[in-house]
Amino acid sequence: MPQPAADHRRAVAERNVEAILDAAEALLERHAEATIAGVAAEAGVSRVTVYAHFPTREELLEAVVERAVRHASVALDSAEPSRGPAVDALDRVIAAGWSELDRHSTIADAAAKQLSPAALTRAHRAGRQRIRELIERGRDDGSFRTDVPTDWLVATFFALMHACGEEVRAGRLKRRAAPDALRRTIRDALCERRR
Repeated sequence: MPQPAADHRRAVAERNVEAILDAAEALLERHAEATIAGVAAEAGVSRVTVYAHFPTREELLEAVVERAVRHASVALDSAEPSRGPAVDALDRVIAAGWSELDRHSTIADAAAKQLSPAALTRAHRAGRQRIRELIERGRDDGSFRTDVPTDWLVATFFALMHACGEEVRAGRLKRRAAPDALRRTIRDALCERRR
């Protein structure tokens, strides 16, 4: 009989984690500080429950970012980055990536302000791998530049995506102009110059 009890505890723990992450995201969306006490109240769980899953506020925020990146990774996959010419795939990936980043702009803003560089790197690992694969494919077929390291191009892609989000949030770039600005700028940064 211990199996059903263990399954029940696991199911409760999984529901609590999702409720905690949903609560933290909701607070961030309202531009409220996602404190442990605030998240616990929003999720309808005790602070002890939050601490049991996320011992620090940074670990909680990192988990929120990781979940947003997982959702973005699904969107990037749906853009079919391995289909067709690399430059065309890049355009689709930029559109999908921007849509997700724009949808989760408050999470991106909180992460940039509150997470350490190491935590940001960990949280973006899955997304970075997908972009790396696309860039390597484009480098192999001559579409993307090879005069700088792949890691630099990956970093450039993400830096430009996040810079675009910051510009939109600050009101210096209109939201409707963002996808085209991103596509043009990222293409210019990544594509091989024809001599």
